[in-house]
Amino acid sequence: MTYIGRFAPSPTGPLHRGSLVAAMASYLDARAHHGHWLVRIEDIDEPRCPPGTAEQILAMLAAFGMQPDGEVVWQSRRKHLYEEAFTQLAPWVYPCGCTRREIADSRIGIAADGAAVYPGTCRHGLAAGKTARAFRVRVPASGDADGTIIFEDRWMGAVSQQLATEVGDFVLKRADGFWAYQLAVVVDDADQGITHIVRGADLLDSTPRQIYLQRLLRKTTPSYMHVPVVTNDAGEKLSKQTGALALNVNEPLAELAAAARFLGLETGTPQSVAQFWQEAVAAWGARHA
Repeated sequence: MTYIGRFAPSPTGPLHRGSLVAAMASYLDARAHHGHWLVRIEDIDEPRCPPGTAEQILAMLAAFGMQPDGEVVWQSRRKHLYEEAFTQLAPWVYPCGCTRREIADSRIGIAADGAAVYPGTCRHGLAAGKTARAFRVRVPASGDADGTIIFEDRWMGAVSQQLATEVGDFVLKRADGFWAYQLAVVVDDADQGITHIVRGADLLDSTPRQIYLQRLLRKTTPSYMHVPVVTNDAGEKLSKQTGALALNVNEPLAELAAAARFLGLETGTPQSVAQFWQEAVAAWGARHA
């Protein structure tokens, strides 16, 4: 089996130290396994993606010596594929007329990512006077063996999640008409033949939902590795929302060395970007290949 990995940034802002760590981990894993590394621009949430940001990200990756092995894919150009998958999932999908406030008021718990666990209000049909806002996929009932998703993460170890009690029926098409991340990422990974997913631990909680959709769509489940995320002094994940600074492309070796140290890698004192990658791939391969 040919290893195919990917880095899939959301172009809401330029790359920062947190996103470099995720990019580096996915790139190193692909190179250490003598595989292919792809880049996918996850711009499905178009209102949050300023024009030109995706191109800036691609230029920054190139400046740090990371070139994809194939054509860059843009989610905003693949909506027909999400529509096809949505149609295939029709037996498990239903319209939901609940507002965020209503869901918060009637939630049955809080998921690991801080979202309200959906209580299934619209499972048996919309209430009188309600109109469809979003579309959700049914998850198996609590206690159903199919509803507990278990997988082995290459970094985090064994992971288990009961969908009904820890997530609830989740959204595939949002109230604003955009496709949800969970559906788009599953469709794209399958379409691109992704065999290994290496990404930040902030997405660990999403993985069981994606595995569930993979099973419904009869797609192969990739191998997963979720690496630690970089945080600020307040313990928040670095992001545009928490004021993360853009990487300094004029000091690529310093930025790359910092990301490598965060991942626990020793790369010596390379004199060039090419030498850095040679040493980093060897260090990663010794630990993870």
